[in-house]
Amino acid sequence: MPNGFKFSLQKVLDIRVEKEEESKILFQKTQKEKTMIEQKINEMNESFEQYRSIKSGESGAYQKIKRNYLNALSAGIKSKEKELENKDRELNYRREDLKQKQIDKKTVEILKEKRYEAFIKEQDRQEQIANDEFALYAHLRNTERR
Repeated sequence: MPNGFKFSLQKVLDIRVEKEEESKILFQKTQKEKTMIEQKINEMNESFEQYRSIKSGESGAYQKIKRNYLNALSAGIKSKEKELENKDRELNYRREDLKQKQIDKKTVEILKEKRYEAFIKEQDRQEQIANDEFALYAHLRNTERR
């Protein structure tokens, strides 16, 4: 942007850019947390499938310990699935918040672009007026010399 152009809402734009960046960071953090929960659920499901079957030759005590482990694992999976639902809701909220902040920022950016274009047009108009005056003075000098 050339010298002389001052956007009166630059501080507002800077704040909106900063808020958008904060929102991006929170969205990415929430997305990462959701991915970690999904991975934990997958690990727990794999472990559940691994120990689910009863094999011959296992002692009664081992089977009871295994059943208790599977019950605890099942409860843990349900708990993690509820946590995943909460993260999903939070992620959707963060996504909408980010979209809104991007819209807010873009609104001010468009306003800045329009004001810049108006500034450039005004600069061009003033330059054209100056050029016309120089041409008129040159023409008057030439006609006076003749």
